[in-house]
Amino acid sequence: MKKRPFTLAATAFHTPERGILEVLEKHLFSIDAEGRIADILSPADDGYEQKKEAARAERTLVELAAGQFLLPGLIDLHIHAPQWPQMGKALDVPLEVWLQKYTFPLEAKYADLDFARTVYADLVDGLIANGTTTALYFATIHGPASLALAEICLAKGQRALIGKVVMDDPVQCPDFYRDADATTAIKETEQFIEAVRALAPGKRPLVQPVITPRFIPSCTDEALKGLSHLAARYDCHVQTHCSESDWAKTFVEDRFGQSDAASLDGFGLLTRRTILAHSNFIDEEDMNLIAARGAGIAHCPLSNAYFANAAFPLRAALDRHMHVGLGTDISGGYSPSLFDGCRHALSTSRMLQSGVHAHLPPQERGLPGAPINHCEAFWLATAGGAQALDLPTGSFRRGLEFDALLLDTRVAHSDIHIYDGYDTPEDVFQKIVLNATHGNIAKVWVSGREILKGIEPR
Repeated sequence: MKKRPFTLAATAFHTPERGILEVLEKHLFSIDAEGRIADILSPADDGYEQKKEAARAERTLVELAAGQFLLPGLIDLHIHAPQWPQMGKALDVPLEVWLQKYTFPLEAKYADLDFARTVYADLVDGLIANGTTTALYFATIHGPASLALAEICLAKGQRALIGKVVMDDPVQCPDFYRDADATTAIKETEQFIEAVRALAPGKRPLVQPVITPRFIPSCTDEALKGLSHLAARYDCHVQTHCSESDWAKTFVEDRFGQSDAASLDGFGLLTRRTILAHSNFIDEEDMNLIAARGAGIAHCPLSNAYFANAAFPLRAALDRHMHVGLGTDISGGYSPSLFDGCRHALSTSRMLQSGVHAHLPPQERGLPGAPINHCEAFWLATAGGAQALDLPTGSFRRGLEFDALLLDTRVAHSDIHIYDGYDTPEDVFQKIVLNATHGNIAKVWVSGREILKGIEPR
């Protein structure tokens, strides 16, 4: 889609590499008609003032006011789209009970296409308002409803990767909510892949299909084998849950005599385009395998606190240079905000590395390695997620997609308080990561298209 080129004059924050904050003070960002970053100029660069004045004269200049900052769009690697109505409730039981008692009955309702469209429109609006520019979605087993989610994301401008869920095992899946059989599940997944690609063709599709076995316990061997063949044939992303809880881990080990990661690899489902949700119980052998395949992990610290009874070994994964990003895991996680996700990742990391058992000596309480810091947390929510998905976004570099947020620290009732002459730009960034809410997000762009209203060019 051709868009009107424009130029932003802004101070921007981004973390293009893990743990490294770059402050781009009063830079000019030129966005081309394809929605990509064509050029970035600092005030010290030749032509800076001329370019700024030319954009102003052409009325294509967007100037951020004092207290407003530019950030990369947020990338959520794990969302259960149909669980949006359940967000913030039903978190009082173990995972296997939660699925059967609450979640499967809700997801079964998406056979009603009108219900699906109503919920999915509200979901996408809500996530955009929270700054989520890229979303990796589990949908349901229903092809029409899953395609409706793709249509809504495309219409509203959110970058999305969407999977029609496969769950065909009659022993583990309820009669009222499962695929008829493996053959049907594979056929309908292929139809969904082709429908989404027809909906968003081209080399830079805003919406993409994802092969989505819910998790090994819900799928037969036949279904897993068939989905791996589709992944190879269509070169699709794959998403599934991996080693999320004691129950899920033990189930897979009892069934196959090996770990979740090894089992997925045996079926050909562990690839460079695979995202594994949770992975709390992976060991060193699993980590080495996942890293060797180039697969990514969606770290979901909030939902892990409710359903995992364990914390994902984030520092160990990062030290291995594994591909890791953040997931909200709606509705296993009750917050749709990846800023909250950053904070939960920070808290979990600090407790894991520092320890929580007060009766142990300090040196025995935690795991080796330092907890992550706010720069690493923000990297997980932006460039880290983009790296895991192999998408050209997540930071501000020439040639990347312009997915960005205008964050306003001076809105009414903001929790971000900045004091000139006291707070450095680095201080401001830390305050944003730790205190920003959806109320601070004044404008959102995806691929250069404004998808959340804000200030106009002047």
